[in-house]
Parts: sequence; structure tokens; C-alpha cells
Amino acid sequence: MLSRTADNLYWIARSMERAETAARLLEVGARIALLPSAAGYRNEWDSLLRAGGNADAFALKYGEAVQRNIESFLFFDQDNPSSVASCITQARENGRIVRTALTAQVWDALNTAFQELRQLERTPRSELELSRLTEWTMRHAAMVRGAIDATLLRNDGWDFLNIGYHLERADNTARLMDVKYYVLLPRVDFVGSGFDNYQWSTLLRAMSAHRAFHWAYGGEVTAAKIADFLILNTQCPRSLMTCAEGMAAHLDRVAKLYGSVTGAQVQARAIVAELAVTKVDDIFDEGLHDFLSRFIRRTAELGSVIHETYLSGDMR
Repeated sequence: MLSRTADNLYWIARSMERAETAARLLEVGARIALLPSAAGYRNEWDSLLRAGGNADAFALKYGEAVQRNIESFLFFDQDNPSSVASCITQARENGRIVRTALTAQVWDALNTAFQELRQLERTPRSELELSRLTEWTMRHAAMVRGAIDATLLRNDGWDFLNIGYHLERADNTARLMDVKYYVLLPRVDFVGSGFDNYQWSTLLRAMSAHRAFHWAYGGEVTAAKIADFLILNTQCPRSLMTCAEGMAAHLDRVAKLYGSVTGAQVQARAIVAELAVTKVDDIFDEGLHDFLSRFIRRTAELGSVIHETYLSGDMR
């Protein structure tokens, strides 16, 4: 496969997953905003920008972090490369370039999302509720992913799509969890309180993981249980461990196909190995924010190695 084809496939997946995460960030903000703001450490909308790494770019263009502006920035703003509109546009463009590597069903899912996005952009903002925008995004992201899983040949193109999905989802799960850090309560005695646990439950709901969490753990919602579920539990489809294992498995398939193990496989396996011996107490001893920040850096480094190894030159 040519590296440019692999690159387009890889970024179709990353862009669609990133679009879904932008929608989930908005949902997290909307849910947390319903809580009494006086108890929070930071403005809940500002927390979305900080966790997503977009605070400086937003402030330069919009100034104050108010809900209306953040909705525009995270959903419609084409100047923001991580907005829903930018990501879906880019995913569709990448799909157009490698149209012959996609099934009709995958292309239709991408193109339908793009055409409906154009309709949303022409709709007066007063007629667009935030819940409608977030649900629309998650539905179309699921349709694209479903078409990929149901119709594509299990070849190296499928592997690069899945590498993109798992890498982006790992990064985004960590960033969504980090939103909770950015609205942590100012006093230690709030930790473990009903208010604190409600914020954790809100995060689960925004990640469509609330029911699955209760199936897996039952009983009281606590920070330790949620950290275990979203970081270490392989039963959770969005957990860091599930994503890391997915990256490693698809990179191993690529290595077998091309007959060469590279630094990409080594780094992916190292991430899996570290998570495998990590306990929840270790995470909180290090500090949740510090742990998540370190994980985000490691996935970024892995992404760079994948690009240098497979996506920046012709592959045989």
C-alpha cells in the first residue's frame, strides 16, 4: 500500500473519532454546567478548552469562555482543526481521495455526514439545540465506524483505519477524563462527596458508559472505580487499556504483513505493558492529571513514530 493511501485512511478514522470527542466535550460541559457553579474550581466551559488543549486558540479568537462561543468553536468553527465541522470535512476529503479503497457503504456514510453538516451550517443557530448537535455527531460517527467494521476487507487498509481509531480514542478518553481534573473542587473535603461523585457520573454519561459501568461494578460510583473502568478495564470499549491493546494488535498485523517490526510496535507494546501492571492506587498516587498528561504525551509520541515509519514514504 502507498503511504499516502495509508495516511488518508488513518486520518479518516482519527478525524471521525475527533469529531465525536468534540461533541462529547460539549455534552460534558452542558451536564456539568447544570451543577451549582459556586462549588467548582474553574469555569466548566473553560475546562473543556484546557483539557482539549485549545484554550489559547479560543481566547485569541473569541475572548471570554462562554457557552455560546465554545459551542461555535467546538462544532462549527472551520478555523479550529478539532471542531466537528473541520473533522467531518477533512474525513470526507480524505475519503474522496482514496475512494477506491473504500466500500460504497463507507463512502456513503462519510458523504452523508458531510452533506447533512452543510445543511446544519445553513440552519439559524437559534433553531439548533446543543443536544441535537451532539447526538447528530455521535450518530454519524457510529455509522461510519459501523460501515468500516461491517464491509471493509481485513487488509492493511483496515489496519491503518483501526490504528487511527484506537490512537485517537486513547488520546480523547484521557482528555475527557482530564475535564474532571479541571473542575476539581477547591477543598479536599469535597473529594468523595456526593457532588464529586455526581461529576464522575456525569462524565460516564457523556461517554455513553454509564450503564456499562454499573454492569461491570454496580453499587456506588466512586473516583477509584471510574478510573479503573476508563483506564484499566479491558471490558470498557473506550478504556486506555482497550485502546492501547487495539493499537498494538493492529500494528502487529502490519508488522507481520510487511515482515518487519519497527519502533511503532515496540512503543505500543511498552504502553500496554505499563498499563498491565498499573493499579488504581498508583494512578492516584502519581496524580490523575499527571498520569493522564503523561499518557497523552506517550500517545502523541507513538503517533509521530507511526507517521515516520508508515505514512511519510512509500510502503511495500
